[in-house]
Formats: sequence, structure tokens, C-alpha cells
Amino acid sequence: MTETVDRGSSSPPLADVIPDTRASWPYIDRRGTVKTVDIHPLRRAADLRATTAEVSASPAPARLRRPVRWDSLYAVSLAAVDGVAAVSAGIVAAGLATRAPADPALHPVAFFLMPIVWTVCVYFQRGYERPLLGAGAEEFQRVAAAAVTFFAAFAAFQLATRANVARSYVLIAVPFAASLSLVGRYLARQALHLARRRGRCLTDVLLVGPSTAVAGLARQLRREQLSGLRVIGACVPGGAPGHRLAEADLPVLGDMFQAAHVVRETGVGAVAVTACAEMHGAALRQLAWDLESTGADLVVAPALVEIAGPRLHLRPAAGLSLLHVEEPEFRGGRRLLKGAMDRVLALAGCIVLAPAFLAIAIAIRMTTPGHAMYQQLRVGRDGKLFVVYKFRSMYVDADSRLTELERQNECADGLLFKVHDDPRITRVGQWLRKYSLDELPQLFNVLRGDMSLVGPRPPLPTEVARYGSAVQRRLLVKPGVTGLWQVSGRSDLSWDESVRLDLRYVENWSLMLDVSILWKTMFAVVRGSGAY
Repeated sequence: MTETVDRGSSSPPLADVIPDTRASWPYIDRRGTVKTVDIHPLRRAADLRATTAEVSASPAPARLRRPVRWDSLYAVSLAAVDGVAAVSAGIVAAGLATRAPADPALHPVAFFLMPIVWTVCVYFQRGYERPLLGAGAEEFQRVAAAAVTFFAAFAAFQLATRANVARSYVLIAVPFAASLSLVGRYLARQALHLARRRGRCLTDVLLVGPSTAVAGLARQLRREQLSGLRVIGACVPGGAPGHRLAEADLPVLGDMFQAAHVVRETGVGAVAVTACAEMHGAALRQLAWDLESTGADLVVAPALVEIAGPRLHLRPAAGLSLLHVEEPEFRGGRRLLKGAMDRVLALAGCIVLAPAFLAIAIAIRMTTPGHAMYQQLRVGRDGKLFVVYKFRSMYVDADSRLTELERQNECADGLLFKVHDDPRITRVGQWLRKYSLDELPQLFNVLRGDMSLVGPRPPLPTEVARYGSAVQRRLLVKPGVTGLWQVSGRSDLSWDESVRLDLRYVENWSLMLDVSILWKTMFAVVRGSGAY
């Protein structure tokens, strides 16, 4: 694919001026002329210093408004939340403990030390770090780790001082403080998401890399509104201020190797570098050095964009920090634990929801002719066929009417069939689909072992027949009643987006991710958005 920058009548593309070689480093001098510098290892340090001097003297782009640093205020508010949680936990523990501290002098000490020690434990578990703020599951894990740290610190303190502090007091106070901190952080995160939807509490980010890669990253960040990253411009090969990146309708603020200079002029909070041959180790290291005094974060978008979490490990070898990518776990002990959890929760769900099952079935039979349950052939793990159960949300002749509606298909970019206001959907079916109640009978598929509570969307055999090699990886795990697609837009997602989310789940599955998706599913279903 050709990388283009909308230049108007300005200088020719960088590819016409600079040879395609990793042994040269392109930059723009103070006169705006594109030049190259050899980065042979023997002369690299001197050339980097000379190039940096040239770039720093180059014409500056228009100065932009410096963003408000919301993250410091947010971190302080989280510390206050943790302090209030610890004080509240101390008061509750003092009333519930089987015996209070024997030494009366320890009463005020325990009361005032509790919030201090608790916030210090959270701090040492990096619970207030800027990249973690509003991150969700990882942020909550740090709070749980702080509780373990608190217990360890208390045990060491009591062993060293022989202080007569009631163990029951600590056993009640610490879990209660952790629970209140989690609730407080969840509420703070919801408030942060609300502010981001209104265009506040955002970090301005500068994208650096080839035009095509930058355009793709810009589109992705714009879709993920709650990420907190607002793209304000790009630095691309041969870019000059005043031009625009046509592929993403994004202003170009300079050449790719002028990024540090642009950061100083614009005051952006982060620089995102896309993986490319030009931004190799020496150039990326130099950029990190140049950004040290700016306060801007440097993030790198790797080529393995869908692999993250526990599968990635940095390990030293031969004096280098090598990124090790572990194989995804499709079998083994964790999968057995997932299967057991699926069946236990599905059985509990069937028992609790039995009255709702009966009420829905009666409503379907009373409003339209036909059976209340709908059965359809789907493809499960390793291509195994199974029958999926759903409450019928369409008229009984829906399958025969599919051909006449194919021209109205709104999913022209993939294999799915989506139509707003589908005439085949019954009045009760519209309500069932809005709140995903038609999918409740899939709990029986979970009990049978055909499906999991969380996983990729169960595909039709006609869809699987047209899968490419990459999409086939969706069949490595059991399909799910819910999944990343359910909590990220449901039917509003395009085919490519739903595939990307399913593959991300397959590559990075974990029990914590399952719990997080189940939690988010409740809110996605209650909102009823994206379902039709």
C-alpha cells in the first residue's frame, strides 16, 4: 500500500529523495531540506548529536494549547479515596473485632496509622502510577496486592516490636479497606469515563511513524474513546508543518525525526511510535533521550498488536532485553478451572432464572405461533458442530425470507447479516434482543460443554466455510455466551472489528479477563445499546 501525505504543491515525497536503506537516517535541516545521515555503528554517536542539533534548529510548527495534566489530580483523588476507605475500615474493625488492642495507647496510633500505612502499601504496589490510572482490571489487582503487602508488613512489625495489637482488628480492617478502595476506584473510573466522553481528562498524543501505520493507529485510538488518548497530529517521513495526512485527516506537524522538537513546541503528553524499519533501535533510543526533559510519555505500538498481558515477558539475554512471546494456552489446568467455573455458574443461572425462562416462553407462545425455543446449527471448538438454543425472536418463516432481505444487509464488509428494523423480528423479539434475553437458553449449551460463558461469537457453518487462515483461530476455543464483542459494541461492530476482538480474546485469555467481561456484560445488557 502506498503511503501518501497530502502536500499540495510542496516538496516531493521522501521516498523520491532518500534511498530505502536502514544504514541512513532521514531528517530535515533548518532550511527544510531533506537530508540523510549514515548511522554506521562507528560514527553513530557523533552523527546522532549532529542530527539532533540540526533538528532542534529547524522551523517549529504552530504552538498548540498545552493540555491540562488531569492525571496528577486524579492520582491525588485516588489517594484520598484510599485514605477515607482505610479510616472507615478502622472504625468498623474497632467495633467488630473480638477484642480491641490491649494497650489503650495503641488506639489512636492504630486509627491514624491505618490510612497512612494503607496508602503507602498501595503506593509501593504502583497503584498511583500515571499509565495505570483508569486502566480497570490491572488497577484493581494492584489494590489486592496492597492488601497482601499490608498483612506482610503487619506481621513483620508485630514480630519485631512484640506490640499487642489484636489480629482480629487487622483481619477485619484490611479486607474492608481493600473492598472500599475498590468500590471508590470503580466510581472514580466511571466519573473519569464520563469526563472523557465530554472531551475532558484526555492526554494529547503525537503519532510518529510511516503514514499508513500512523493512519491505522489514529483510527483505532479514535474508536477507543475511553482510552483517554486524543490524537492531535503526526510526524511522518518527509512531513512538514501545514500539511495533512490524507488517510486519517490528521495534521502533519513535522518529520518523523522532529518528534522531540514538536513535543517541546506543542506540550503533548505522549508520543506513540508505530513499529517501522526507520525508527530502529538507535533512533528510538535517541528519541527517548530527547523526551526525558519534556514530561511526555513514550509508547511504542508493536507489530504484535493483539498479543498482550501474561504472554509477553522481557528477559535479558546476551546483554539485550528480549521480548519473549509465550504460546497461548488452549489446554491444561486453567482451562479445566474455566470449564468448572462455567458449569457451576451456568447451573446457578438456570436455577435462579427459571421463572424468567417460563415467563419469556409464555410471552412468545401467546404473541406469535410457533415454538418458544429456536435451534440452529453452529460451529464450536476445533470445528465441531453443535445445536445452539435461543428463545425465538423472529417469525417462524424468517429463514425463508432471508433471500429477499439480502440487499439490505448493512454488513457489507464481512460475513455477518445485519439489518436495522428487520421485519422478521417479532414485537416480543425486539425486546428480547435489546436486552440479550433471547440468548439465555445458551446456558444449557454451557452445561453440555458445547459453549463457554465467555468466548468468541458462535459462527454459522456458512461463515466458517469462508474463513481465512487468521480467522480460523477463533475455533481454537469454545464459543461464548458473551465476549469482548458483546461489551464493545455488539451489533454495531463491523466484521473486521468483531474478528479483531475475538482474536484478541483467543490470544490473551485469562480468568481475570473472563471475570471482567462478565462484569461488563451486565452493564452492556442493561444499556441495551448496539443490539438489533
